[in-house]
Amino acid sequence: MSQPFSRILPALLAGAALIASPVAAQTAKSRPAPLPELVRQVDIPYETFTLPNGLRVIVHTDRKAPVVGVTVYYRVGSKNEPKGKTGFAHLFEHLMFGGSENVPNFDTPLVTAGSTPTNGSTWFDRTNYVETVPTGAVDLALFMEADRMGHLLGAVTQTKLDAQRAVVQNEKRQGDNQPYGLVEYTQLETLLPPGHPYQHSAIGSMADLDAASLEDVKNWFRTNYGPNNAILALAGDIDVKTAREKAEKYFGSIPAGPAVAPVVTPVPTLPARVDKVMKDRVATTRIYRMWATPGRSDKAAPLLAVGMSVLGGLSSSRLDNALVRKEQIAVSVTASVQQFEQLGLVEVTADVKPGVDPDLVSKRLDEIIADYIKTGPTADEVTRVATGQVSSEISGLEVVGGFGGKAATLAEGLLYAGDPGQYKKDLAAIASATPAGVTAAMQQWLSRPVFALRVEPGEREAYADATVSAPGGETAAAEAPPKPTLPLPAVAPSPGVDLPDVETTTLANGIKLHLARRTTVPTVQIAVSFDAGLASDRRDRLGLASLMLGLLEAGTTSRSTIEIAEEQERLGANISTGQSMDRTSVSLYALKANLKPSLDLYEDVIRNPAFVPSEIDRLRAIQLAGIAAEKTQPQGLAARAIFPLLYGSAHPYGVPSSGRGDEATVKAITRDDLIAYHDDWMVPGKAEIFVAGDVTMAEIKPLMDAHFGAWPQNRKASPVKNFAVAVPPPKPGIFLIDRPQSPQSMILGGFVTGAKGSDDLVPFQAASTILGDDFLARLNQDIRETKGWSYGVRGYLATRAERSPYIVTAPVQADQTGPAIAAMKGDIAAFLGPKGVTPAEFSRVIKGEIAQLPAQYETTGSVLGQMQADALYKRPFTYVETLAQRYSALTPEALDQAARALIDPSKLSWVVVGDKSKIESQLKALGMPVTEIDSGAPTAK
Repeated sequence: MSQPFSRILPALLAGAALIASPVAAQTAKSRPAPLPELVRQVDIPYETFTLPNGLRVIVHTDRKAPVVGVTVYYRVGSKNEPKGKTGFAHLFEHLMFGGSENVPNFDTPLVTAGSTPTNGSTWFDRTNYVETVPTGAVDLALFMEADRMGHLLGAVTQTKLDAQRAVVQNEKRQGDNQPYGLVEYTQLETLLPPGHPYQHSAIGSMADLDAASLEDVKNWFRTNYGPNNAILALAGDIDVKTAREKAEKYFGSIPAGPAVAPVVTPVPTLPARVDKVMKDRVATTRIYRMWATPGRSDKAAPLLAVGMSVLGGLSSSRLDNALVRKEQIAVSVTASVQQFEQLGLVEVTADVKPGVDPDLVSKRLDEIIADYIKTGPTADEVTRVATGQVSSEISGLEVVGGFGGKAATLAEGLLYAGDPGQYKKDLAAIASATPAGVTAAMQQWLSRPVFALRVEPGEREAYADATVSAPGGETAAAEAPPKPTLPLPAVAPSPGVDLPDVETTTLANGIKLHLARRTTVPTVQIAVSFDAGLASDRRDRLGLASLMLGLLEAGTTSRSTIEIAEEQERLGANISTGQSMDRTSVSLYALKANLKPSLDLYEDVIRNPAFVPSEIDRLRAIQLAGIAAEKTQPQGLAARAIFPLLYGSAHPYGVPSSGRGDEATVKAITRDDLIAYHDDWMVPGKAEIFVAGDVTMAEIKPLMDAHFGAWPQNRKASPVKNFAVAVPPPKPGIFLIDRPQSPQSMILGGFVTGAKGSDDLVPFQAASTILGDDFLARLNQDIRETKGWSYGVRGYLATRAERSPYIVTAPVQADQTGPAIAAMKGDIAAFLGPKGVTPAEFSRVIKGEIAQLPAQYETTGSVLGQMQADALYKRPFTYVETLAQRYSALTPEALDQAARALIDPSKLSWVVVGDKSKIESQLKALGMPVTEIDSGAPTAK
C-alpha cells in the first residue's frame, strides 16, 4: 500500500508549476481571469453528523456519475508508535485487508462490485482506507468497512501477520533500493531528537517489523481503531438522508473505543548547522538543505509553502532560473515543504551537473537561499503560486474518492482542523499571501541552523535487512478464517457508462478535430497528437525526439524559456509533452476563463520552437544526466534492456522505453537534426487534435482554426516508420545486469506477441486480468500474498499499434530471485494448461470490469485519453459503451482460448537486475542460459 502525503499544501507544490497572475505589462488580450474569480469556483458543499458512538460522518453530494467515494480516516499514524514498534501502523494497515469476521477477503467482493480503487495508506498522522464504488455497491462497502472496524480480531492470525510482514518488508526494500532511497532516514534522525514522534519513517525498521507480535496487532486495534477515533466521508451519488440511514445501520452498534491521547510534538531547532556526506550508487551528486518547521495549522505554514514554491517549485523558480537555466551548474532543483499535523519539513535540493565542482554548487545554493530569505519574493511570484494552487484545486473537483479526491479533502479538514471546509481557509491563506508575509515566515523559520546533506556517488553502507524469513508457502490450514455469521449486502445494479458524445470536424488545412464536451469543471484539456512516437526516433540519433520535445518549452521565436514558464503560471495553464511507442503528443490544460490566451501560447510552443543553441546544450546535459540516472535505477536498467533485446535494434520498437537514448547518440545530435525532426514529424499531415472539457464545438472550432487551421502542410515526402523490419527469434533465457548492494532484484520478463492494438483483445485482456494484471491476479497472489517475496507482481500486454509485447514485472527480495522466476513460470504454465480460468475468477473479473466502467471515466483527462486510444487503434468513439455487452457475452472457455493463443512462456526472456554475487547461483540453478549484460550498454544481441 502506498504512502501519499497530506493534500492541500503539498498539492500546492505539485501543481505550482501551472500558473501565475497578471503583470502591468500584459495586454488586455492576454490578461488572465482575476484570482478571486477563480477562487470562488473551488467549492465542495457538505453536511456532517455524529453517531452516538463518536463516529463523525461527512457527506458531499455530486450526481455527475453513478459512483460514491467511500473514505475512512483513523486518527493514528506512525507518530503514535511506541519505541521498538516502528512501522507498526503501516503493517496494521496491510492486515486490515486480510479479512474480518464476516468478510473472509476484503478485496474480492469490492473488486467484483467494481471498486476503483480499493486501497489504504499510512503516514505520520493518520491511516486511511478508500474505495470508489458504483452507487449500487455502497451498502457492501459500508458493511465491509464497519465489519473490520468492529469485528476484526477474530480473523487475525499469525499466518496473516507473517505474510503481511513479508510484504511490508519488501515494500521497504523496494524503496530503499532506489538511488537516494536512504535519505529520509538520515533526514529524520538528524533534524529531530531521539524519541520525537516524527523521528522515524512510517515504513519502520526491519528489526522492529521482525519483532511485531500477534498480541501487538490486537492491542493496536483495541487502542486505536474505535469509531470515536475515525471519520467516514462519503462523496458522490448519495445524499445526507441516505448516508445517515446507512451509517447508523452499519456502524451504529460498534462500541466506542478508548480515547486516544494527544501526541506532544515540539518543533525542534538544531543547535548549529549540521553537514553530512552520504555515499550511494547514484549518477549525480545531490545537495540538500533541510529544516524542521511548524505544522499545517500554524499561520506560517501556507506562507512557507508559497515561499518554497517560488524558490524551487515553479517552473520559473529562483533556483531553476539561476542554477539550471542561467549558470547551468545544476541539472535539477527542487524546494518544497511537507506539511504534517504538528510538523513541517522544508527540503531544498540541487543535482550537480556532471563535471561541475559540487562545492561550487553548494556555495551558490547557500548564497541564493540566503539572499532570497533576506529579500523575499515579488508580488508577481506570489500571485503565480496562488493561481497555480487554485487551478490545481479546480481540476481536483472532478474526483470524488481515492487519496486525493473531495472525500479526502473534507476528511482531512475535519481531522486536522475540526472543519471539513478547512480547504477554503487554506486556499484563502495562499491567495491572500503577500511578499512581506512570506518573507517574514521564511526569516523566522529558515534563518535557524540548517541540515546540509550531500549524497555522492560511491558504495553504500551495509544494508540492515530482515532476519525473519518470508513465509514462502501456502497458507496454514490450521488457521482457517472464522465462519461468517452475517451475509454480505447485495449489490444493486448501477447505470451503464455514458461517455459524452464525440463530435468530429476538420480544420481548414485538413487536421481532424475531435471534441467530447464535459461541463463538470470549468477547464479544457487539449492534445495535439502526432503519428510519431518513440518508434520514429533515428537509430543513429536515439534521444532526438525527447530532446526536441524538451526544447519546445525552452524558447520560441517570440518568447524565451522563462517567459514561457511564467506565462503558463499566470494563466493557470500547463503545457506538457509525452511519447508512447506510437504517438507523440503536446497537451494543454487550461482554465476555461483563460482558454484563448492559453491557446496563443500553446500554438507558439508547438509551431515555432527557436532551438536556441545555448538551450540545446543545457537540455542535452540534463538528458545525459537522466540517462546516467537510469543506469543507477533497478527499473531503469531493466527497461533500457528489454525492448532492444526483444525487438532488435533495427525494429521501430527496439528502443529503450524512456526515450532518452544513449550517451553517444545524444551527444551527436545537432541543431539541424532537431529542426529536421520537427519539420518531418511535428506537422499537420501527421497531426490529430483531441479536446475534452467545458467547451462547445461552436466555441472551439474557430479558435483551433485560428491557431492551427492555417498551419501550412509540409510539402516534403512524409517519413514513415518501417514495421516491415523482422522481429528477431525469441531469446529464452536470463539476461543478468549486475547491480551490487541490491537488497531486491528487479525482474522484467517479456516476449513479442502477434497482437495489434486494433485486434479484438477484450477476451485476452479479461484473461490477463486473472493471470497477472490485477491485485487479485494469480501472479501477485502467489509471489506477494502467499510467498511474501515481493511488494507487487504484474503480467500484462503492453498494447501497441503493431506487434505488442507481453511483459512480466516483479521486484523480489534478492534471496528469492531464482525461486520467484521458477514460481512465475509455473503459474503461467498452469494457467495456460490444466488450471485455466475458474468460474469464480471469471465471475469476479467480468462483473468487476462491467461495474467499474463509470468510475474509470470520472475525469476529463480519462475521457481525453480514451479518445486518443480509440483513434490510434481504429475503434469507434463509442467503443467503451459497447464493452459491458461484450464482456457479458464472454465465457471462461473464450478467455482460456485467448490466453493460450497469445501467451507462450517458452519465449520469455528474463532481464534480471540485482547483486550478481547473491543471485547468480540461483539463476544458474534454473537450467536456463544466463547471459550477463553490461549495465552501461544493456543491448544484448
